[in-house]
Amino acid sequence: MAFGLAMTIFGVTLSTQQVVLLGLAVVFGFYMAWNIGANDVANAMGTSVGSGALTLKQAVILAGILEVAGAVFAGGHVADTMRGKIVDLSLFNSQTNNGPVVLACGMLAALLAAGIWLQIASYFGWPVSTTHSIVGALVGFGIAFGGLSAVNWSFHGGVGSIVLSWVISPLLSAVIAYTIFRFLRRQILFSPHPIRAARRWAPLLTFAVLFTMMLVLLFKGLQNVGMDRQPVYVNLVIAAAIGLVGAAICRLLVVRLREETTTGQTRQANDYYLAMTLNKAVKQLARLRQGTTGATQQEVARILQEIERLPINRKADEELSATNREYQQVERMFGYLQILTAGFVAFAHGANDVANAIGPMSAVVQTVLKGVIAAKSEVPLWALLTGGVGIVIGLATWGWRVIETIGRRITELSPSRGFSAEFATAITVLAASKLGLPISTTHTLVGAVMGVGLARGISALNLNALRDIAISWLITIPAGAGLAVVFFFTLRAIFV
Repeated sequence: MAFGLAMTIFGVTLSTQQVVLLGLAVVFGFYMAWNIGANDVANAMGTSVGSGALTLKQAVILAGILEVAGAVFAGGHVADTMRGKIVDLSLFNSQTNNGPVVLACGMLAALLAAGIWLQIASYFGWPVSTTHSIVGALVGFGIAFGGLSAVNWSFHGGVGSIVLSWVISPLLSAVIAYTIFRFLRRQILFSPHPIRAARRWAPLLTFAVLFTMMLVLLFKGLQNVGMDRQPVYVNLVIAAAIGLVGAAICRLLVVRLREETTTGQTRQANDYYLAMTLNKAVKQLARLRQGTTGATQQEVARILQEIERLPINRKADEELSATNREYQQVERMFGYLQILTAGFVAFAHGANDVANAIGPMSAVVQTVLKGVIAAKSEVPLWALLTGGVGIVIGLATWGWRVIETIGRRITELSPSRGFSAEFATAITVLAASKLGLPISTTHTLVGAVMGVGLARGISALNLNALRDIAISWLITIPAGAGLAVVFFFTLRAIFV
């Protein structure tokens, strides 16, 4: 029988209560992992699908392989019981008789509450933070058991740091993504000779991407296997070496790109530059008109009217992107870079965020089997595999909902725009992790996509979609907490 097999494997005699708790831990942990895949994997693949660099099927296959690989090989065999010490564990040690069972009920309540909230968010296509979801559920469980004082509300590793991340994450990544995309537009995409510009800049971009993504992988994606504990210079050398190899390969490939710019397309590129320069001049003159009076104001107004009459094609960038074959070749190049960044993000996500499901699940298993309450819980290989498979199934079944929001609803994406967003996300995550800033990968990516849209003007953004996303972020912790309170009291009434 299954129970007999379980007793043999764990080497202990299990009561009916223990068997039920362990069964619920596996089921709820898998359910949470499924919802992580449905909601959070869009961080890696949403922009790639939205830009057309990958089809949804290709994204599911690629993410599936890398997410499971990250979870199993780099997911770590030790997980935080309380995801950053949100709840004081000493409260459970003080109850010598029921402490372990109460903790197990709380962890089960947190898994179920976070999973349900994520499923609701995924149904509506809201990209929310899975880490914030499980933390919110733990907050609810902590308050239900020990009151407000049982929860760490501080801005240093507590709930306060999560509130900070709501602001820091999207704003920082939006600024970086805006800067990157504006640079790409000016230096490559809308230059008179995009292929020549790509030959000059592509190797440098490839080096920058590989260098940054390798550091993200070494410091964040592989931290569970100790790579972040190496001397910093070792990781820098590894990242630089891989970046140089990638840049050399890129240099060989971009040489094959064919220059096909016609006289008409060159004229379109020049029109774009003229339009961009004039738009800046118009903004400056408009400010000058507001700050002056009398004859000076009238003269500025006259100059503005003259500029408006100039026969400049204000939509030259749109027409250029639609007709210039060199532009299209360069966009395909950015598509490959985007897939590269998405692969790194997927692996790092599988290595790190699988802990949101298997951490509480493993805590229940350890507490029920050994009666031990510890800040760290041992994570067996089967738990890592369960989490990885759950994430992949969630992505394959419901992942398209949030991918649709990230990739298409916020703003229209092309490979260069998607690359800018992914690269900005990686830079932000790397910088924040080394500076100790609280950050959410989900919020970071949404901010980066918003920054890319802003580079084309506020009209390029879907403000209704951004409003819905912001509201979903604000209610994530209260929603998880409220559900956890209900489930905790229910489970405690059954098992304690």
